[in-house]
Amino acid sequence: MTELDNPQIASFLFYPRRAEPGSRRENVTDGTIPVGDGIALGYRLYRAAPAAPLVLLFHGNGEIAPDYDGIAPLYDEIGVSLLVVDYRGYGWSTGEPRVSTLLPDALAVHEALPRVLEEGGVEPDAPRFIMGRSLGSAPAIHLAHEAGDTHAGLIIESGFSRALALLIHLGLPADRLQGLADPFDNLGKMGRIDMPLLVIHGAADQLIPASNARELHEASPASDKRLLIIEYAGHNDLIFTNPDRYFGAISAFVTRVGTGLA
Repeated sequence: MTELDNPQIASFLFYPRRAEPGSRRENVTDGTIPVGDGIALGYRLYRAAPAAPLVLLFHGNGEIAPDYDGIAPLYDEIGVSLLVVDYRGYGWSTGEPRVSTLLPDALAVHEALPRVLEEGGVEPDAPRFIMGRSLGSAPAIHLAHEAGDTHAGLIIESGFSRALALLIHLGLPADRLQGLADPFDNLGKMGRIDMPLLVIHGAADQLIPASNARELHEASPASDKRLLIIEYAGHNDLIFTNPDRYFGAISAFVTRVGTGLA
């Protein structure tokens, strides 16, 4: 447990919604991943070709896996499978969302990947990429930090560099955070992640300013790193403001990195 698990504080980070599994779409698999203490996380896997590159996505705080039903076809168009994993209390995941379990749960998801991909018809040697959007940047960066050598690259979209500064920006009184350590340390970990990196952010993002993206990009020691700031895009309309640039960048990154081209 951490002070940030206090419900009043956690409410600034988590906005869970419920859903039921059972998609009838072709090449879509719903399932669960046990993460300990009797808790299981729900996921939805959208499979492109069996050998297609796979993006493991940790989503934003107000999202759930089925929200990607309309976005996953855009990944399919660039030949990429998408695996969206919910947090505790989101979708058909059990439990309650907590700051203290967010990062350990990401490692449990990593351990379950071989089984999840086999059940979903994804070939075991398909290139795998970690992606985090907004809140999801924390588990994505943590997983890259702890097990990056088993993934081809890291994609951060609308991510934050400093959690406590973000909470203050969101309106949490600064005195509530006095003396607390950053529970995620996104910026510090990024400075130790030497793997191909793509950072995407909206220039007009008022929730998490684009300065966060620049800090994360600059901190990375990777020789292969890209920063894409999309003009006029905010926090929740980034994909739709300029989908050609957004998916063009992901397609180029996945293709280049997945085939070992520098």
